[in-house]
Amino acid sequence: MINAAGVAEVRDTDFEAEVLRSDLPVLVEFTADWCPPCRQMGPVLSALAAEEAGRLKVVQLDVDTNPEITNVYKVLSMPTFMLFRGGESVRVMVGARPKRRLREELADVLDDVR
Repeated sequence: MINAAGVAEVRDTDFEAEVLRSDLPVLVEFTADWCPPCRQMGPVLSALAAEEAGRLKVVQLDVDTNPEITNVYKVLSMPTFMLFRGGESVRVMVGARPKRRLREELADVLDDVR
């Protein structure tokens, strides 16, 4: 499902299929409706998803409605970004950031994807 920010949403029930089994690297934002910095990241993630289509999948997971995955990955702060590749979490970033910084933090992984 695509949310108002134009980013795909995942849930506890489809996390494995959408994130862990993805052929592409997946950036997951653990977010919450009540989190202002999370809302600020919506346009950034939407733009990143559009610009990197075919190289990176970008999704959001609402921590309040998806406690199972939130607990599995021990997410305590929002927004938390986790980059998954080959079914494994390979990078964790906490806190809102500008698109430029997010791109820099993802550059090494994106450079490996054709």
